[in-house]
Amino acid sequence: MSVAVPEEFLPGVPDFSTVHHSIENYLFKPITDLKDWAKFKLTDQQIEQYWKDGYLLNIPVLSHDQCDRINEDVKRLMDDTDRHPGIDMLYKHHTKKSGQSNNVFLHCQGQWRLTKLFHDLVFHPQFLVPTSQLINSDRTLKKVRFWHDQLFVKPPKNDKVVAWHQDYSLWTKTTPIKHLIVHVALDNQTEENGALYYIPGSHRWNRDGGPLLDTELDFENMDIIKTVLTEEERAQFKPVCGNLKKGEISLHHPLVVHGSYGNRYKRVSLKTNEIKNNNK
Repeated sequence: MSVAVPEEFLPGVPDFSTVHHSIENYLFKPITDLKDWAKFKLTDQQIEQYWKDGYLLNIPVLSHDQCDRINEDVKRLMDDTDRHPGIDMLYKHHTKKSGQSNNVFLHCQGQWRLTKLFHDLVFHPQFLVPTSQLINSDRTLKKVRFWHDQLFVKPPKNDKVVAWHQDYSLWTKTTPIKHLIVHVALDNQTEENGALYYIPGSHRWNRDGGPLLDTELDFENMDIIKTVLTEEERAQFKPVCGNLKKGEISLHHPLVVHGSYGNRYKRVSLKTNEIKNNNK
């Protein structure tokens, strides 16, 4: 593979999204033999579990050292004194201080453009292979398309919630529903620090093939989605905490209902969203 030279967003500030393959070998070794992709395949049991619940938990991908390196990049998206010079490349960048100056809530999209580590994470084979298996109904390995990434940091002692929702409610302009979300835990995620919760089986809940609610969702009203649930759906509404360890990922269906409560400690997470290669 030739040496990648990204285009510049500003003089001296590379836009790594202009490189369509991994740049370094730190997060994973380059794959030179097509047969090596098979090493990252989910088992039949894991695939069945995904389609039963709408999500799959606790898949180890990153080492603690790799998470720590990525978290150094995260800090530059939060620190006004050492801000990344390419911050304007982000599609979305929202920060809000909570109490002490180092307690910052962060939500951004597009960070793969800014650093080599954020960029290469998108191409990790332990993301791509399971995504391909789960998006394609025949479970064969085919190309998938990266859509966008996003990053959440919930500061300690913060009661901010992310309401119960289905991700596809934000993506209804893309068809068909052939999407998948990879959630990466850059810290341990527990009930105490705002981990994601999932509603098993809720990926089968829809309204005429679409999501339960539209994009006008109030993400600070935790239970707003319950106002549109049927009696049967309410009876099945039994949240399960993801409880990811640092470096683990979860995979979830675009219609599975999920959300998170406030953080009594600290949590950092990153998501990448994938769609089938021929989605429009």
